[in-house]
Amino acid sequence: MKLGQWLAMLALCASPLLATNSAAQVNKDLPMVELRIQAAGKTHKLKAEVAADAATRTIGLMNRFSLPPDHGMIFIFARSEPLGFWMKNTFVPLSIAYADEKGVILNILDMKPHDESAHPSKGPALYALEMKQGWFKERGIGAGDKIEGLDKAGRAKN
Repeated sequence: MKLGQWLAMLALCASPLLATNSAAQVNKDLPMVELRIQAAGKTHKLKAEVAADAATRTIGLMNRFSLPPDHGMIFIFARSEPLGFWMKNTFVPLSIAYADEKGVILNILDMKPHDESAHPSKGPALYALEMKQGWFKERGIGAGDKIEGLDKAGRAKN
């Protein structure tokens, strides 16, 4: 086999792998849930896409360039454990709130686009809620506040 033929065959074999590992992957048509957080004497409502399996959690909010107002993504895990998120292929500055199995927020961190360093939870978390950066702070939401409506989001699928 000539070098040109070999390279063409290699490209054909690799193209499905490149397509599945493409940086352009985006979660689409995920279920939505309405959540509420009580803070500073007010109820703050938001809509969150539900990422409840390994594939949707891995992609998260990657390759998006905007988020509608009061919209985010809730990540649901199978069990409470220390979590850490990064911002690979993520263009929108985000804030992440880690919450325990009861929905109580453990900590909130701001994350910069494309930052591949880990942003860890302060303890075992079952949920992670990502919103546009500053969303929690603007509403006076912090550690100890509770995310309500998580029962409607379902459970992790794997």
